[in-house]
Amino acid sequence: MTFTCIIVDDEPLAQSVIETYLNNIKDIELKGKFDNAIDAMNYLNSNKVDLMFLDINMPELNGMDMLKSLAVKPEVILTTAYSEYAIESYELGVSDYLLKPIALPRFLKAVNKVINNLSKEQSFKEGGGDKPRYVFIKVDGINLKLSLEDIRYIEAYGNYLKVYTSEKMYLITDTMINFMTLLDDDFIRVHKSYIVPLSKIEKLVGNRVHIGEDQIPIGNTYKSDLKSKITNK
Repeated sequence: MTFTCIIVDDEPLAQSVIETYLNNIKDIELKGKFDNAIDAMNYLNSNKVDLMFLDINMPELNGMDMLKSLAVKPEVILTTAYSEYAIESYELGVSDYLLKPIALPRFLKAVNKVINNLSKEQSFKEGGGDKPRYVFIKVDGINLKLSLEDIRYIEAYGNYLKVYTSEKMYLITDTMINFMTLLDDDFIRVHKSYIVPLSKIEKLVGNRVHIGEDQIPIGNTYKSDLKSKITNK
């Protein structure tokens, strides 16, 4: 299983060190190197990447501001000469924080941790019928295990998603398309802004799905697929 990465650092020597270190890891493929955050963001808008090595002190837009601007983030390992951003970076959900000059053993430890996390996520997505009925969501920088049984529905909210459970609502940074890949076959998109579990639907009235007291609109694009899924249940 191979994962992709990019390097974002305005220092050619720092890029070269990371690229050399990556030659020791067969499971990571380097897809691009960028000397500024703007070009990296443009690349991420059109390309899926599993891991990003990100410097903090860069011209125009620094690494921390770039992280705050991304709607969907890959796994991130910060590579910086500045230790004072460590606490703030973990609040933004980074995987690790490496201080320059980076020693190879410390680099390998950070990357192997990310590979382990990515492998677990990939196995979760490809598990089919054996797929566990839970998902990890990142809330305030913490990976929280959430049972799929507890999800009432998911709503798109700008660059975020609202995940509603019977107890509370979680606001997470993700997209509808990506989040659907984490869910099992019980979940279906009924509207451009809504995903619901079939098992929670109590009735359909007009163009609305009823889940308890919540009434969720059904988009015309998704209506036939919903009726087909309900008929085949």
